[in-house]
Amino acid sequence: MKVLAAIVVALALTAATPPASAQTRSEIVPDAWQGDALRPKPEIHLDRIRFITDSDYPPFQYFDEEGVLTGFNVDLARAICEAIGVECDIRPVEWEDLYTDLDNGEADAAIASIRIDAEALTKADFSSRYYATPARFVTRKESDFKDIRPETIEGKKVAVARGTGHEAFLKQYFPTAQVVPFDSVDEAQMALKGGQVDLVFGDGIGLTFWLNGVTSDGCCEFRGGPYFDAKYFGEGVGIAVKKGNRQLVEILNYGLEQVHASGRYEGLFLRYFPMNFF
Repeated sequence: MKVLAAIVVALALTAATPPASAQTRSEIVPDAWQGDALRPKPEIHLDRIRFITDSDYPPFQYFDEEGVLTGFNVDLARAICEAIGVECDIRPVEWEDLYTDLDNGEADAAIASIRIDAEALTKADFSSRYYATPARFVTRKESDFKDIRPETIEGKKVAVARGTGHEAFLKQYFPTAQVVPFDSVDEAQMALKGGQVDLVFGDGIGLTFWLNGVTSDGCCEFRGGPYFDAKYFGEGVGIAVKKGNRQLVEILNYGLEQVHASGRYEGLFLRYFPMNFF
């Protein structure tokens, strides 16, 4: 994680952030914002929002080399607070304590790349999606896979993390491929690098950092896709609040829209994710 965080920081420092006036919607920004008419400002009867996150998921949230909590989610939380004119507290907690702290009133909102799925919706209410991750195929650069379709990878070995939505998606839509489950994404990637499998199928963000990191040795690249399917990959990622706190959901949605309209969201996204995973 420390190595990945260092890579992210280096990329962030070298990636230029264009001024809002020069920004246009980028195809690599994976969220629901389409420049629609802004909703009216809701009544805001609060002075601050107490955000919680975890601290071990770079580039979304992590401690930098100086021990400062930073990352895309952290900066987005601050941008939301600034957009709606309230103070912003952001503190790290253990992942398993996120929902507990919301239920106990120890925090107002959790921004930690929490996927909006059926299980999560039983525990909390959520803002609008603020990003979604596509699934992608990766293969070795010298391979002849160009057009990824069920018939073009028939009988080919496709590595995937065991028990994931990616595995289920493969079995549903690529039934003639030879699905090879691994206990971890890292093991699947190493199998592709070593030539034991023909392709890897998985999360586009994670694969992007592997492709551009040192462990891949530049072996591989994306082919086909991207693939979005809420049934297998969820509805995307949202900000969680205590179940029933719809007023705060409306405030957060308003804040997210304002961050988008100002160009701040795209600037943050391109700062932390200059590598295209679409």
